[in-house]
Amino acid sequence: MIYSGNTTFNPATDSIPTPDGGSFKFSAPSASELPSNGFIPGNKDFSPSAGVIRPSPETPVVVSPTSNRLALLEPFKPFGNTELKDLKVLFKVKGKCTTDHISAAGAWLKYKGHLENIANNTLIGAMNAETEEVNVAYDFDGKPMGIPELARKWQSEGQEWLVVAETNYGEGSAREHAALQPRYLGGRVILAKSFARIHETNLKKQGIVPLTFANEADYDLMAPCDSVATVGLLEMLRNGGKGEVSLELTKRDGSKHTIPVKHTFSKDQSEYVLAGSALNLLSKKA
Repeated sequence: MIYSGNTTFNPATDSIPTPDGGSFKFSAPSASELPSNGFIPGNKDFSPSAGVIRPSPETPVVVSPTSNRLALLEPFKPFGNTELKDLKVLFKVKGKCTTDHISAAGAWLKYKGHLENIANNTLIGAMNAETEEVNVAYDFDGKPMGIPELARKWQSEGQEWLVVAETNYGEGSAREHAALQPRYLGGRVILAKSFARIHETNLKKQGIVPLTFANEADYDLMAPCDSVATVGLLEMLRNGGKGEVSLELTKRDGSKHTIPVKHTFSKDQSEYVLAGSALNLLSKKA
C-alpha cells in the first residue's frame, strides 16, 4: 500500500505503473520448508534419557509450612444451590481502580506464590467514595481499618461481601492476583459501572461475579455495609449465561431498592462460577 499509494493494493496480485509506462510487480519470497542439512541436535544434556520415570499426577507437592513465599492453594468452594444472600458492601470505590490499586506490585510481588501473604495488599490503593481516604474502610460499628483487615475480619465471621466501583474497574496489566485475592478473602461480587475486559474475565475464572449497573445513577444508592441479595443469578448461571439478574439492596435504615444489573457471562464462564473457579472445573474434567 505504501509503494502504490492505494489502500486497495494487493502486493500478491497487483502491479504498480512505472514512470516509463511499464509496470512493476512484487515477487513473493520463497524459502525451504526445512533446513537442507537438518536441525542442529542441540545440547544432549537437555534431552530426556530412555527409561526416565516422570512424575505422576499423584506425586505430592511438598512446600515448607514455614515458607512466607510459597503456599499450597486450596480449591475455592462451588457456588452452591441458592442465590447469594446478605452480602455486605465491603467498600465503595471512588474513581480509577486499576489492577495495581487492587493488588499492588513492587515488593509485594515476592509473595505471588503465597496467597495468604499477598492478600494483605488487597485494594490498598483504592479511594473510599464516602470519605476520599485511601485504604480506609469502616466496619458496622464505625471503626476504621485497612480494607484487607476488614475483609479478613468479615471472612473470619463468615460474612461474604461485594465491592462497588466506578468505570473501567480493573484496567491496567492483566494481574490475576487482583481477582484471586478478593475471592480468597470472601468476595463474591464486584458491581461496577464498567469493567476492563481482561479483568472482568479473570474475575469469572476465579468464581467472582462481575456485574454492571443497568442505570449508573444507582451507584449513588449504594453505601458501605449495605446488604445485597442476588435475584436470578443462579438461574442465569445454570442457563449458561442466559437470563436477567437484579440485586435487592437493603439499606442500613431498612429501606429497600431493586437494582437492575447487566452481565456478560458465556456458557463456559457460567460453569466456572458454578464450579467455584475455572481451575475447579478443569480438574473435574481431567
